Amino acid sequence: MASFAALALTSCEGETKPPEAAKITVRAQTVEFVDHRQTVTLTGEVVAHVQTNLSFRVSGQITEWLADVGSHITAGEVLARIDPSEQKADVESAEAAVRAAEAQVTQASASFERQKSLLAKNSTTQETFDQAQTALQTAQGSLDSAKALLGTSRDALSYTELKADADGIVTERNAETGQVVQAAQTMFSVARDGPRDAIFDVYESLLFEEPAEPKIQLALVSDPSVKTEGRISEISPTINTATGTVRVKIAMDTTPDRMTLGAPVTGFASSKAKKLIVLPWTSLSAEDGKPAVWVVNDKDSTVNRKPVTIASYETGRVLVSDGIAKGEAVVTEGAKMLRPGQIVDVIKEQAK
Repeated sequence: MASFAALALTSCEGETKPPEAAKITVRAQTVEFVDHRQTVTLTGEVVAHVQTNLSFRVSGQITEWLADVGSHITAGEVLARIDPSEQKADVESAEAAVRAAEAQVTQASASFERQKSLLAKNSTTQETFDQAQTALQTAQGSLDSAKALLGTSRDALSYTELKADADGIVTERNAETGQVVQAAQTMFSVARDGPRDAIFDVYESLLFEEPAEPKIQLALVSDPSVKTEGRISEISPTINTATGTVRVKIAMDTTPDRMTLGAPVTGFASSKAKKLIVLPWTSLSAEDGKPAVWVVNDKDSTVNRKPVTIASYETGRVLVSDGIAKGEAVVTEGAKMLRPGQIVDVIKEQAK
């Protein structure tokens, strides 16, 4: 009996408990919603509010051009000329046609007056009088037509000189001496004097963000102290397929002297504040191909994965809009080896 008790005691003393699995130490951040504004800084350039293309209204060969890129021009100033020989010939022909028509009117008028006098004395017939009257009306119509053709010919002659339609700066010249051009072919591009705009190539996603202020702050790249502001005046309806951007035009309220055409400027804008959770990128995991984070249960120190909605990805961090509640602890470091329900040692940190 004593031997059995001793054996039983020895057996109990020899039993060993299985070792507990080593806990993983993780760092966690207590969730807090903060007001977050998305700030955008883009570089663009200054352009004219009104840009016009000038072209000849008749075809011909250019004999001279009088303005170059960068030249400041005034309304009515001659920029280029084409050979007017053909138009001058047309004017001379039209003038001759007018003189001939005037002679016909003079002759028909004299005949009409004679028939009118004879009719009053019953010395001619009504038919002959009517024919004289019709001839006079026809001659007058021919004269009016000849005068209209002369006016058109003179206009065409004036079109052999290309004149500026407003004050401005030449930004492009396509005219060369000896070049044969067609009517409506662009010869000069002119940035009109007056208001200036700034244009930016903006990523499409940014257009869905409502700005905090209607005004966009602008500053000169070479000297940020030169500032102004403006409003969005135009958004291109098409996307640049090469860059994935949309061209946006900002109408400046005022234009500092140093913000000349083509000057690079920086535009600053921020979106309205949103309540978001800011987490380091190391806290991001995935579940079924969707974003998720590991959340620590404070009662038993176990972890479970929760899907979240990402508002934005930024350098080194993610902005979460939904999926976790205020006060929950999200694992920010050590999440790679975790499994659902696993007990962890937690080092809590404050949100940065």
